[in-house]
Amino acid sequence: MKPVAFDEAETYEPDEGWRRVSMAGSNRFSFEWFEKPPGHSSPMHDHENEQVCLCLKGELTVVSEDDEVTLQKNDSVLLEANEPHRVENTGDERAVGLDVFAPGRSFDFWTDREE
Repeated sequence: MKPVAFDEAETYEPDEGWRRVSMAGSNRFSFEWFEKPPGHSSPMHDHENEQVCLCLKGELTVVSEDDEVTLQKNDSVLLEANEPHRVENTGDERAVGLDVFAPGRSFDFWTDREE
């Protein structure tokens, strides 16, 4: 067993107000808790990992090249590997979500990213 205490977990902020926290996981899958301020959007991007985005609080709009879906509390969406997408807080309050990646990934995806 490998517990991860939320207050002691690895944390980073790719943009101001966009915080990500690495939760328990492995090379096979990983979990990242995140929060976004109103109006914040990640840039359009893709990755080799399949991703499930689960909205825990607020409103998150997930946009791909072909589609768009707005998630409310407890809604989720599957993004296929290499599917270009972005996630935006389109609500009026801080949004909180959980991303699950398979295979797992490290924070290097955002911290070592070239614009």
